[in-house]
Amino acid sequence: MDGMLSAFLDYAALHYRMTTPDAAAAKPPLRLPSRRHTVSNGERRVGVELEFTGLSIERIGEIVHHALGGEIRPHSAYEYTVANTPLGDFAIELDYAFLKERGRRESQPGLLDEIERVSEDVLGAVAKRVVPFEIVGPPIAISELHAINPLIAALREAGARGTSQSAIYAFGLHLNPELPDLETDTLLGYIRAFAVAFDWLKRVSEIDISRRVFPYIQPYTKAYVRKVCDPAYAPTRDQLIDDYLVENASRNRALDMLPVFAYLDEARIRAAVSDGLIKARPTLHYRLPNCEIEQPGWDLHPAWNHWLVIEELAADPARLREICVDYCETLDRPFGDWFGRWSHVFEQYLQR
Repeated sequence: MDGMLSAFLDYAALHYRMTTPDAAAAKPPLRLPSRRHTVSNGERRVGVELEFTGLSIERIGEIVHHALGGEIRPHSAYEYTVANTPLGDFAIELDYAFLKERGRRESQPGLLDEIERVSEDVLGAVAKRVVPFEIVGPPIAISELHAINPLIAALREAGARGTSQSAIYAFGLHLNPELPDLETDTLLGYIRAFAVAFDWLKRVSEIDISRRVFPYIQPYTKAYVRKVCDPAYAPTRDQLIDDYLVENASRNRALDMLPVFAYLDEARIRAAVSDGLIKARPTLHYRLPNCEIEQPGWDLHPAWNHWLVIEELAADPARLREICVDYCETLDRPFGDWFGRWSHVFEQYLQR
């Protein structure tokens, strides 16, 4: 468990609300998880998604191009790609489905089209103030993940604004870590680790109120957590997926398992969840962190160090079982964790 403890201590020593831009220069490189490779011996990769406002899509494209290379390819007023960077292709898009679809279409002249075009212009003007632009990065080798930090710094310098700049900016940083393997026990380990760590993660991540009141980062239901954290729970893959869907048939979970479950059994997922945004891939979808891009010195470090706690706990079945037993006992008390003590109990496990 040295990796998990070290990740926690890194966080404690390097609290991300820095007061000067120079503070970022003192940070160590991003730590690597103990399970760095996939079962096929390739280096695991991580996709990064950044949500923010304050810049036009044209300006964002220029910044990505300047920071990472490649070539800018506009697709519409709401979708660009910076293609062929050394890391892969970066998508830039306004996170608003209607406008993206409208921007792709070429209408014939006509009154109805003119009305729709005016509506689009009005919606676009409003959306660009309250709906974030999103940079969706390609899968990047874990050892190269630090290459995103200079891009974050360049966006901040240009005026990008994140979660804390407005009460309505429920913007997030998403991490999509490729799994080391797709065994059922591995998947269950990540679910359990996240379930027992959620209260602690919510506290130390200082989740903005705007993100807590919106539905995007909901925890697993208590009934589901009680089921999966029971040490006697040993599901087949089909049972694991079915049990998840009974309580969590939505992308709006702080740790969204639907992408990997769709990768394993797409028909089962599509039959249960009618959401075209689910992308089948062998990754987890960690949605909890704020995007604090406007904060001097903020980068991937805090969210990544928090995620490493989940990584190392999922990789240590004996320790995870011990914590799960303790957590189940907490949930079984007459008032459960009414006073919110579990977050601090979990932190004590990290410090042992």
